[in-house]
Amino acid sequence: MGNSLGKRENQVLEGRDLMPWDETTRMSQRVRFIADFESCLYTMTQLCERYAISRKTGYKWAERFAKEGVEGLKDRSRAPKSCAHGLSEEVSESLLELRRSHPTWGPRKLLAWLQKREPETSWPAASTVGGLLKRNGLVEVGVRRRRPWPPSGPPTIQAAVANAVWCCDFKGQFRTGDGQLCYPLTVSDGYSRFLLGVQGLDSVAESLAWPVFERLFQEYGLPEAMRSDNGSPFASASALARLSRLSVRWLKLGIRLERIEPGHPEQNGRHERMHRTLKQETARPPAGSRPAQQERFDQFREIYNEQRPHEALGQQTPAEFYRPSPRPYPSEMPKPDYPGHFEVRSVRHGGEIQWQGRFLFLSEALVRERVGLEECADGVWDVYFGSLLLARFDERERKLYGG
Repeated sequence: MGNSLGKRENQVLEGRDLMPWDETTRMSQRVRFIADFESCLYTMTQLCERYAISRKTGYKWAERFAKEGVEGLKDRSRAPKSCAHGLSEEVSESLLELRRSHPTWGPRKLLAWLQKREPETSWPAASTVGGLLKRNGLVEVGVRRRRPWPPSGPPTIQAAVANAVWCCDFKGQFRTGDGQLCYPLTVSDGYSRFLLGVQGLDSVAESLAWPVFERLFQEYGLPEAMRSDNGSPFASASALARLSRLSVRWLKLGIRLERIEPGHPEQNGRHERMHRTLKQETARPPAGSRPAQQERFDQFREIYNEQRPHEALGQQTPAEFYRPSPRPYPSEMPKPDYPGHFEVRSVRHGGEIQWQGRFLFLSEALVRERVGLEECADGVWDVYFGSLLLARFDERERKLYGG
């Protein structure tokens, strides 16, 4: 017995002596610990106290030595034996190829698109995809900017169904490669994010914008409300009720006007966010000509509606949520109708109506339209265009208030 123990001790000590010179002190301590343990001169508790380790650690080293000899006392790598997030070359290439085709799509959009088309493939987590994109230089590293405006302002209509609110705006103008200015007019559905139209125009003139809206109304029907800023051609800051010729047409079609506050584009935030993506994917740099630029807009709209997953839609596409409006575009433009007790006046070519033998200016946007006046107090009248209250008129003072 004693000879056997002495032999084991010599093996341990020989193993210690054969260790390379650059082995750590911890390795030497483990060898001495095993030599003392094999001598049977100490209990495990005594040994662990002597070497300042736990009994669990002591039994671990004793078990490793019994199974592997001196090799079992070496430090082992803490790296996992297998990586749960490892990416195969095929999966990596699919992700990178899709990202290069759609540089603005994040990991979740990439995964949603691929999972829908290849559900049998085991796709990684979004964080793993983010790491893959960074390693391949496909992520722009920048400083997060502060919001340029506070999240204030009155609440706007929250669209709960398609066509409850359409959002429209002009994306900032730019020049195409041939030097021509391009003013992109954009229209989207506030509920589904469906991009109804993107049309590059020569200017923001109402005469150019109206045919775009008319075509969209004919194709998709009429929305309940139209959300816009206060710029031309959607509104006129100096006019009564900020009416423009375009907004007058909307009112005649029974479309409510919803205007965001001046200086608060965040009140049309969904549409503004789409604009940022539109600019990144179609105008950096611009196309060589206006027709080529319009081709980019059309291609962007198709991908945005039919392919690009949207996180707020549960990674589904806008086309899966949007349905045309049940309100058709009429063959003839309706005329406002007023109750029998209203006084009805036609707006003359200069924008004025005749009242008690004198002229009262309202708005040039209402030329050749009919307005209705309802007496709300003695000599005081509310002035309406359709269901929109334009202003209050005091006939004794010959003044308009509000609007």
